[in-house]
Amino acid sequence: MDQKKLFIQTIGCQMNVYDSERIARILAPLNYETTTAIESADLIIVNTCAIRQKAEQKVFSFLGRLARLKQKKPQLIIGVGGCVAQQEGEKILERVPFIDVVFGTHAIGRLAGMIKRVEKKRCHLVDVKLAAEIDAFETLQDFRNDGKITRFVTIMQGCDNYCTYCVVPYVRGTEASRHPDKIIQEIQDLVACGVREVTLLGQNVNSYGQKEGHGSFPQLLVRINAIPDLIRIRFTTSHPKDLSTDLSRAFRDLDKLCKHIHLPVQSGSDRVLKRMNRKYNRERYLAKVDELRQFRPDIAISSDFIVGFPGEADQDFEQTLDLIQKVGYDSLFAFKYSDRSSAPAARFSNKITEKEKNKRLKILLELQDEITVKKHRALVGSTQQILVEGLSKKQAPIDNPKPGQDSGRQQWTGRTSTNRIVNFEQEQPSQTQNRNFTGRLVQVKIKKALAHSLRGTPVRIESQSITLKGDHSYAA
Repeated sequence: MDQKKLFIQTIGCQMNVYDSERIARILAPLNYETTTAIESADLIIVNTCAIRQKAEQKVFSFLGRLARLKQKKPQLIIGVGGCVAQQEGEKILERVPFIDVVFGTHAIGRLAGMIKRVEKKRCHLVDVKLAAEIDAFETLQDFRNDGKITRFVTIMQGCDNYCTYCVVPYVRGTEASRHPDKIIQEIQDLVACGVREVTLLGQNVNSYGQKEGHGSFPQLLVRINAIPDLIRIRFTTSHPKDLSTDLSRAFRDLDKLCKHIHLPVQSGSDRVLKRMNRKYNRERYLAKVDELRQFRPDIAISSDFIVGFPGEADQDFEQTLDLIQKVGYDSLFAFKYSDRSSAPAARFSNKITEKEKNKRLKILLELQDEITVKKHRALVGSTQQILVEGLSKKQAPIDNPKPGQDSGRQQWTGRTSTNRIVNFEQEQPSQTQNRNFTGRLVQVKIKKALAHSLRGTPVRIESQSITLKGDHSYAA
C-alpha cells in the first residue's frame, strides 16, 4: 500500500493540539503519514476553534485558500473538525461545498471509518453527534518516540458551567471524565517514549471525576506524581469556583507539580462576573489566591481576562485593573469580547464599541507588561532550574568570531517550574558541540530579563542521560 500524506492545520487551544495528535494516530493505520508540506497532502484536516470570533474567521479564511488546491488535485480529501464543525455541521458544506468530511468534537474516534468511506465512495459525510460519555481514548494509544519532552493529556471533556460568553458546553458537550487508570496508563506510555512533562487538559480540571466517582483531581495528581521518570506535571484550566484547599495544598506536597497555576478570572468587577455567570465574586477569588500563596509562597499565577463585556462600565474596568495590581499576575491572556451566536451574552444589550474595547485592551496589556518585566528583572542574578525542551528557534551568533570559528552556536530553550521561558547557550560552545540538552534539568544563572523570556548561562546539568523505548536516546 502506497504511503499517503496527511496535513493537519490546528486552529485554537491546547485541547485542539491534543486532538490533532489523536487524529494523526488514528489515521496512521490507514497509511497516512503527517507532512508539513500542504501541497503534497492527500488528506487535509482542519481542526477548528469557535471560542472567539477571530478564530472562527481564521477557519473559513484558511478553507477558502484550499479551493485552488482542490481544483488542482480533485482526489484530495479535505475534512473539518473541532468546535466550528460541531457548531455549524452541514452549514459548512453549504458555505464550502468542496469539503468532504465534517466531524464534531465527539467524532474523532469515528474519523478513520469516515475517511475510508470517502476514499471508496467519494461522498460527503457529516458527523456531529455528541456522546453521553467521553470518547474511548484508550483505543488510540499508539505512541511513538518523536523526540518531544512535553505532551498534553486530556483527563476530561466538556463543561457544565455555562458562562454567558462561552460556547464550550454547546460544542463540546457536558462534563465527562476519563477513568484514572486510563490516564495513568497513557502517561506511563508517554514517559516510556521520553516524555518528561505532561500538561493535564480539561475545561475545568478542578471538577474532575465528580460525576463518575473517579476520585478527586488532587487524588489523581497524587497518582501521577508517583510515576517513575516523570519530572513535571502541569494542568489547565482551573475554574476558581472549584479550586479546593486540597488542590492548593498539593502545590506544597507534590514535588513534581509545577509551581504555576492558570486561574482565569475574566473580570475584577462583581457586577460583570455575575453577568458572566462565573459563580464567584472578587472577594472569593482573592481568598483563593491567598490560600494558594499560603501553601506555596513562590507560586506563579496567570489568568484570562475579557475586556468590553456587554455593559462593562468604566468603573468595572477600573476594578479589573485594580485586581491585576492586587494579585500581581506573572502573565495573563486578555481578549476583546466578541458575540458567539450560541452564547447568551450575544443577546445582552449595552454592547461596548470596538474603539473602546481596543483602548481598554491596550491599557490592560501595558499594565501587565510592566508587572511581568518587573518580575523578570528581579530574577537577574538568580539561578533557575529549567527542563530543556530543545533547541531555540533562534540561534544566536558568536560575537566577533575568531578566524575559522563557527559564527553560530546552539541556543537551548526550556521553562522554569513557574512557566517562564529561559534560553541559554554554553559560554564555551566548542567544548560541548555534540551535547544534547533535550530532556535534561539544567540550573541556569539568569543574566538578562526580556519582556517574555529570560536568558542565562548553565551552571549545572542535573539529570542523567535519558534512555527511550526504541533505538533513540538523548546522550550527554
